[in-house]
Amino acid sequence: MLLFILAYLGGVLTIVSPCILPVLPFVFARAGQPFLRSTLPMLIGMAATFAAVATLAAFGGGWAVAANEYGRYAAMALLALFGIVLLFPSLSDRLTRPLVSLGARLSQSADRSSRSGGSAVAASLLLGVATGLLWAPCAGPVLGLILTGAALQGASVGTTLLLLAYALGAATSLALALLIGGRVYQVMKQSLGVGEWLRRGVGIAVLVAVVAIAMGLDTGFLTRASLASTASLEQDLVDRLHAQDRDKSSSVVMKNDGGAMMSATNQMMMNAKPDGATGGGSMAMTQKPAAAQLPVEGPVPPLDGAVQWLNSPPLTAAGLKGKVVLVDFWTYSCINCLRAIPYVEAWAQKYKDQGLVVIGVHAPEFAFEKNVDNVKKAIADLGITYPVAIDNNYAIWRAFDNEYWPAHYFIDAQGQVRHHHFGEGDYDQSERVIQQLLAEAGRTNVSNDIVDVKATGAEAASNEADVQSPETYVGYLRAQNFVDDAGTVNDTSHDYVAATPKLNEWGLAGNWTVGPQEATSDSADSRLYYRFHARDLHLVLGPSADGKPVRFQITVDGKPPADSHGVDTDANGNGVVTGQRLYQLVRASGPVSDHTFEIKFLDPGAQAYAFTFG
Repeated sequence: MLLFILAYLGGVLTIVSPCILPVLPFVFARAGQPFLRSTLPMLIGMAATFAAVATLAAFGGGWAVAANEYGRYAAMALLALFGIVLLFPSLSDRLTRPLVSLGARLSQSADRSSRSGGSAVAASLLLGVATGLLWAPCAGPVLGLILTGAALQGASVGTTLLLLAYALGAATSLALALLIGGRVYQVMKQSLGVGEWLRRGVGIAVLVAVVAIAMGLDTGFLTRASLASTASLEQDLVDRLHAQDRDKSSSVVMKNDGGAMMSATNQMMMNAKPDGATGGGSMAMTQKPAAAQLPVEGPVPPLDGAVQWLNSPPLTAAGLKGKVVLVDFWTYSCINCLRAIPYVEAWAQKYKDQGLVVIGVHAPEFAFEKNVDNVKKAIADLGITYPVAIDNNYAIWRAFDNEYWPAHYFIDAQGQVRHHHFGEGDYDQSERVIQQLLAEAGRTNVSNDIVDVKATGAEAASNEADVQSPETYVGYLRAQNFVDDAGTVNDTSHDYVAATPKLNEWGLAGNWTVGPQEATSDSADSRLYYRFHARDLHLVLGPSADGKPVRFQITVDGKPPADSHGVDTDANGNGVVTGQRLYQLVRASGPVSDHTFEIKFLDPGAQAYAFTFG
């Protein structure tokens, strides 16, 4: 229930969002008309369309987003027609001759609409549908969480209801605005007798709004001109609600501050690193029973639904009876997963002859991680030899009711889950669990020593005490701490001017297009910068859309990194983006302190997804 309230309140806050400003002329165009036959149908059309488009975008992937772009064009044409008719009523008759039904609904004056009964309802509903198509791409933190959960957990009635609650919240705030605006509208008509000019004024406002949307000014100029930012309001809202819902579970997932992926019901309301965090901020939420007290947590869920298996033919839960099994949920651009993999591989090699089967379940976070060729390359680069299930549809993820990357589930020879661990760390204890389950299965001569892992590069363990910077997304759905309070200009190319960041703030300079998951550099010499405090700085990057490598150069505090360069850069800060993966760009060679990082892309087309630290 709390998530529904949160979604509704997040929608209410859209009334003070800059992205709602272009919608207001269409709303006020219905001012002065009966609420039940005009205003209410329009708001219903808006809410229903928004929820439907957002649901398709969450469940359908990129094709639905593209479809919505065509819907925006159609909506702009429809609303431009409406504005022209308001401005030139004589044009109405000509337009309605070939388009009798649709034209009549859109072109009737306020008086004629009020007399037309059902036609007025249809007109308002149609305008609501068109307005909803323009409104659907507007997203804040709350909506981003809902869409993220939908993508990871699959289609569900609950997610659609959350989207509808968000839409109804926005419709409520617009209804209040219309109530107030409608009264002002009526007073002006009665006291000044200029109803005709008011109607034309609304028509001009509608046309101006359509032009603003078509030119991208609704996400550019209006964002910067707005006096309010719903992103900060929504974030404050979820922060305040955290104390009431800390222990509740959710199907929505996000990463915590540089650590394990975790439940968004907890994560979206959690800014400080929680107690028990280890391994650079990852959540060490595992139970820690004594060796002889491993509880039975339930039967192993089915392993069905993977789109492909690598390093092995498909495995089944039934076929693994008699084996001790470790299931590791991971994704190849997750730094916490990368730091855990050397231990998982070491266990697979050490205990494979004693009855242990390790299964890696690759459940992607970013769209490019669904590319099986990308995963194959990552497996080869990481030296993973155990079976990997490609869980692109999150079938195994949902079967385990999992909410974390990395997540380790330990299954005994009877097919029962006996232990779990979320995030990095506690590797010694995890290995002791493996040894105990093998002993219970009747294996003799089970080694009782602990593997000695010497990981290097990005896989090397971080020093938790040195990490004071959180994982930070660049795509607007989950972006936080952008250096400009007005935020990014979304889904359109925009020129950014560099600013001076505070600790954990980031920014852009040059020409960029910021999308839902990533920002793309649209010209050479575009820059991305971050003020951080950590030993290691990583950035998930991809080459240009056509696959061409992108050269880059980094600086730390305005200078080449020298001995503090990462494995993917040299001492002069030079590097090349050749594939979609995590790049280690900085590894501080001296004491850890605050530094300003900057990366300049020498070629256009680079895609930047997320910063992580270690």
